[in-house]
Amino acid sequence: MKTSHPILEISGLRIQRGETVILDKISWRVERGQHWVILGANGSGKTSLLSALTGYLMPTAGELSVLNESYGQSDWRELRKHIGLVSSSVRQMMHDEEPALETVISGKYAMIDLWGQTTARDRAEGRRVLKQIECEHLAERPWLVLSQGERQRVLIGRALMAKPRLLILDEPCAGLDPAAREHFLQFLQRIGRRADAPTLVLVTHHVEEIMPVFSHVLILKKGRLLGCSAYEETLGEDPYAIKFPDVGYAPGMTKVGLSPYQGDLEVYYNHAMALLTLSPAKIDVSYYQYPSWDQEFTPPTVDTPQLLMSETILPSPPAGV
Repeated sequence: MKTSHPILEISGLRIQRGETVILDKISWRVERGQHWVILGANGSGKTSLLSALTGYLMPTAGELSVLNESYGQSDWRELRKHIGLVSSSVRQMMHDEEPALETVISGKYAMIDLWGQTTARDRAEGRRVLKQIECEHLAERPWLVLSQGERQRVLIGRALMAKPRLLILDEPCAGLDPAAREHFLQFLQRIGRRADAPTLVLVTHHVEEIMPVFSHVLILKKGRLLGCSAYEETLGEDPYAIKFPDVGYAPGMTKVGLSPYQGDLEVYYNHAMALLTLSPAKIDVSYYQYPSWDQEFTPPTVDTPQLLMSETILPSPPAGV
């Protein structure tokens, strides 16, 4: 009987540089058909985990396998060709005058600023990918005049051009206005629902960006694994929804009967912050507001947050739990 290998598997991962421990005791397994979210505040280790997955950051200890290739026993340069990556670092390297079609085609060759003649076959495949990402009309439009949302879609097309089995999206909504972010997330939902979709890994620190297509969530805090479990869709005012005073509801953590996470988690939403203390039977929530918080969703370092209110959430277990 043929065995299906996981998309990625990490066991006891530790990354240390000097006296600083960046990641410690990280174990994680992603199976085929799953779509994951990596959730955590700034400085929690999200970017370092991605760098380890793509072979740009050498582990200090532990085992790491991606697409059935083990770190230290495989050529990670070749492996990267099968991993799609959409991140701000890639976005910043694009050439202003490059048309969207050429940007997409460049993904097949893992090149930035495509040079040389493209083949008719490549152009036909590039146009097929542009249609898949709903950007056919942008084929000849240069990078400089694309909106932020269009750029993110084109970068996803660039990643899909190489037919990756794993697609990593590193905070793809950063810099998008609320309307563009909503359109992009709906687009991401449609991509993930395709029968031929690669495994998606979304990195974010905004719970409201977690779309129903994502089946599992990994939570990091200060380089440690805070939670790693299935994530079921939550809607509106369900028992686990997080309500921010004068702001509204953000999606909750999970819809299973008892919280699988324990410890503290900070959740940011507009001008507010919720500090959640998670335990198996309840969630204690304290709501804070930052007086001078801007709309960039990054809490200021000089403000003292004002406590608005506290409450305890005791969700009722759903039927069958």
